[in-house]
Amino acid sequence: MTFDPDLDLTLHRIIRAPRATVWRAWTDPSRLAQWWIPAPTRCRVDHLDPRPGGAFVTRMSDDGTEFVPHLDACFLVVEEPGRIVFTNAVDSTWRPADPAPVAMTATITLDDHPDGTDYRMHARHAAPDARARHEKLGFTDGWGTVAAQLAAFAESGDPR
Repeated sequence: MTFDPDLDLTLHRIIRAPRATVWRAWTDPSRLAQWWIPAPTRCRVDHLDPRPGGAFVTRMSDDGTEFVPHLDACFLVVEEPGRIVFTNAVDSTWRPADPAPVAMTATITLDDHPDGTDYRMHARHAAPDARARHEKLGFTDGWGTVAAQLAAFAESGDPR
């Protein structure tokens, strides 16, 4: 995959856990709900069907009671145990979408690493202004926090 600095944002970290553990954290709804949204906001996974064409729908709540929409997306590619591609530019029912705050296609790549898993996230945007908006809205902090939560969850031994 090529990186276009005008259109793309990336995140990279080493997660000190086996790739299979990180994969399960991405593909099991009960695991995903534990790390997917920056704490203290809580996540509810409405649909997680990790296969090409499958739904990826989550909700979020600040109080744990009232949940509002967070992500309505679909999976484009799911190649166990190393690659997940999803987009919110098409919703979970395969209708074209104009999601707020920005449309993107995300590629998650998991590779073996001597210390665990080489984790890479690549967010692709249609235009430079969409990329800039995503960056300004806190891509690095938001996705960085989520990646740190994923790492903490996976490194804890994946108790579930």
